[in-house]
This record gives sequence, structure tokens and C-alpha cells, in this order.
Amino acid sequence: MTGIATNISLVVAQIVVGVMAHAFSLVADAMHTLADLMSDGLVLVANKQGGEPADRNHPYGHGRIETAVSMALGAMLVAVGVGFLVAAAGRIERLGELPPVEPAALLMAVLTLAAKEGLFRYLRRVARQVRSPMVEANAWHARSDAASSLVVAVGIGGSLAGHPFLEPLAAMLVGLLIARMGIRLAMAAVRELIDTGLGAEETEAMRHILLESPGVMGVHDLRTRRMGPQVLVDAHVQVDPRITVSEGHRIAETARVTLLRAREDVQDVLVHVDVEDDLLPPSGPRIPRREALVSAIREAMGADMPAPSRVQLHYLRGGVEIELFLPKDWLAGEPQTDPMPERLARAAAVDGSIHVIRVVADAQEWCANGKNAPS
Repeated sequence: MTGIATNISLVVAQIVVGVMAHAFSLVADAMHTLADLMSDGLVLVANKQGGEPADRNHPYGHGRIETAVSMALGAMLVAVGVGFLVAAAGRIERLGELPPVEPAALLMAVLTLAAKEGLFRYLRRVARQVRSPMVEANAWHARSDAASSLVVAVGIGGSLAGHPFLEPLAAMLVGLLIARMGIRLAMAAVRELIDTGLGAEETEAMRHILLESPGVMGVHDLRTRRMGPQVLVDAHVQVDPRITVSEGHRIAETARVTLLRAREDVQDVLVHVDVEDDLLPPSGPRIPRREALVSAIREAMGADMPAPSRVQLHYLRGGVEIELFLPKDWLAGEPQTDPMPERLARAAAVDGSIHVIRVVADAQEWCANGKNAPS
């Protein structure tokens, strides 16, 4: 609150004195300070609105509200900065027609410089007491604002010393600072709107967190984008190809929660489970659908073969590995006229996508429910 009150007082005083003392650069510096206040205020409002929970119309939340506000504010500041540049250039062209700058303008510029330096020292002391990086950043922001006030003071002083072009030149420099602030805000918003990812260092840190999660054998296709102050992450995690679907899902969910807990700025993580690194497109033959493949294999292995109790397909290395679970009793009494190796050879040849076929004896099973098993 101290910083806001100080800056508002300076804006009012600079505009009044600047107009009365014919110091255009003082008015420009006031607009620079006002731009900072507007930026902080709009960001606070947008941050509050952007923090609203997701709803049916905004499933990813409202984080882009802050982006839209930053874009609008940036465009406005660029327009204001360019306006000051053009106006100051016009004043330089007609210096002889302008009323002279009065000494009160220099006094106001020096007071502004002293106030901003004092605000910097006060905020820095408070930041150290409360150990707040945000207050520390605000303190250094006040110090950077003092630089523009110093330029104005030098320009007004030079004008009073007999170099009248220095005062509008100072106004041009402040206009450049305002336009630069607007460009930075607008460009940051544009980068977010076009889904620019995080830097390589942050992305690699996220990759390491996912790799440390139990069951994750590899990570690829890791993508990030910003949604206001939050980050959205997509990743493919590689797991053991022979585990069950439910275990693979469990590994992915554990990795997702691990990353969410490790990074407060991550809003959501979408994890896709892979059994191998599929960065390269498959180079093998087209694999038939499950129903067609199983039907062709059963036909090739003979009509006397009973229906498998279970068929597992493992899609690996551009092909498919097949496991047939057949009754143990039938396998023990298999007719010698059509031995299993010949049946398997015929089955493996029905499609070029088949890498291997295995037959597993479906033995008797025993089962016991745990005390917390669902009924």
C-alpha cells in the first residue's frame, strides 16, 4: 500500500507541475509511473479472475484472462509511448515557439527521484524482514523507475542551463521506455497465445521428475504450454510391455501426481502410456485387427483346437507377439498327426506382422479375496 500511495501522489504532482511549469518530460514520466500502476492493478484483477476454477465452458480454467489483459495493456502502452515520442519530436522542431521550462519542474523531478529511491530502500528493507521475493522484485522495479526520473531531471536541468532541446529529448526517452514496457508485455502474451513451450532447462527438470517415478522406463514427446501463470504438460511414458493395462495406468497416474506435487505452477499433466519409444513412425507391415488375426490363427492351427481361454497381443517393434492360453489337458493329449510345432508354424505365417506365437498351458487356478475386496 505504501508503494501505491507514493506512486499515485507522484503521478498527480508530476502532471500538475509539468503542465504549469511547461515540462513535457515530467508529464511523460508521470505516465510512465501510471503505466506501472495500471499494469500492477490489471494483473492483480486478471490474476483473481484467472484463478477461478474450471467450468463447463472453460475446462482448462480461466488463466488466459491474464494473457488477454496483458495483450490489451501492452498495446495501449505502445500507443502511449509512441504518442509521447511523436509529440516530443514535434516540440523539438518548434523549440522557439515553446514557453521556457520553469525551475519548479526541476524541483519536482528531483523530489520524484528522491521519493522513488526512498521507496526502493523501504521496500527492500521490508522484503528482507518478511523474506518475500515478490516485495524484493517490487523494490528493484522502483529503482528502475528512478532511472527514468533521473533522465527527466537531467533533461530539465539541461534546459534551464541553456539547452532547451534536452527537455523534450528526455520526454522522447521516457516515451521509448513506456513503449518498451508495452512491447515486452504484448510479446509475452503472444508467446503464450501461440503455445510457446517452457525453456529446455525447465523441460529437462520435468523429464527427470517423471523418470524418477516408479515403473517409468522412459519419457518422450514431453510438451509444455502456459495458461496464464499455470503450466499444462503432455508426456508419453514408456513402461514394461508385458504388464497389465491397469498397472500401466497406475504407473502413469503415479507419475502425473508426482509432477503435480513437485511443481506448484503445473496445473495439469496428461500422461500417455507407451510400451516402447514410438518417436519414429512404425516401419513394419500393417497389422490386422484383433478379431481377424485371432480368427486366422485359429483356422491355421486346426479345427480340433479348442477355443483359447485367453489371447494376449503385444504390439512391439512394428509387429505383434501373440500368446494363446489353451487347456492343459488338451495340450497333454494333442494328436501326434498334427504336432504343435507345425500348427504354430502355420499360424505364424498367416500374416507378415506376426513376430512370434506362444502357447501357454492354461492350468487350474486358485483364488482368494482380500478383506477389502469389493463385493
